[in-house]
Amino acid sequence: MKTLQVVAAIIYHRGKIFATQRGYGEFKDGWEFPGGKIQDGETPEEALSREILEELDTRIAVGAYIGQIEYDYPAFHLSMKCFWCTVVSGNLILKEHEAAKWLALEELDAVEWLPADWQLLPMLREHGLPDAE
Repeated sequence: MKTLQVVAAIIYHRGKIFATQRGYGEFKDGWEFPGGKIQDGETPEEALSREILEELDTRIAVGAYIGQIEYDYPAFHLSMKCFWCTVVSGNLILKEHEAAKWLALEELDAVEWLPADWQLLPMLREHGLPDAE
């Protein structure tokens, strides 16, 4: 089975986390943490900065590593490295997603997460948001 190496940005601000709804592809309408594939020669942090700039027209600061999610979808294995992130500049413009929401930790169940992203929720609840906002 093919493995996809991806990164996810857990963007937080004022006690809330940014969630996006996919606007394309097999998993259209599912909710996810924004990010994407790591390209050859990129570090996970570089990939995350590039993907968020491409998808959301926003520059981020990649912060602490949260953890890695391993998930088997029917057609591929997903290996997703997740990082806390903050907005440096930009307005999180949806270029590839159809919707977005800011959710508090206790509101994370309010959307239909994609299976791999759903696996991250217990980690986020356990650790809580970083102190410095």
